[in-house]
Amino acid sequence: MVTKQLKDSGQARDEADVTRADSLAREIFSDIANKWALLIIEAVGDRTLRFTELRDVVEGISHKMLTQNLRLLERNGLIDRTVHPTVPPRVEYTLTEPGRALRATVDGMCDWTHRYLADIETARQRFDSP
Repeated sequence: MVTKQLKDSGQARDEADVTRADSLAREIFSDIANKWALLIIEAVGDRTLRFTELRDVVEGISHKMLTQNLRLLERNGLIDRTVHPTVPPRVEYTLTEPGRALRATVDGMCDWTHRYLADIETARQRFDSP
């Protein structure tokens, strides 16, 4: 996997610009701004969950998609993965400090969705009407 890296403070400003296609910020944004990643962050919340618990909480997610998104979230430092040396191994996931900070944003998006759900549904019906 190819990833951007910061080299100096001048480059840091450019790498933090999500509007630039080649920026590190755009790469991170792409990793976390998908429905599964956001739903996983919301599902974990303040808890520590095992893989199967997460799969049960996030309805409709496949084993493969949950695995891929947990790896992306772990790679970006948003989720901690703890493997306990038992047979079979017990693996638990919890949000890191940056993950909890992002969760506040996700909570805001959920609140926005609840607040404007009827407005959006009305707009969709109007748009889809012949």
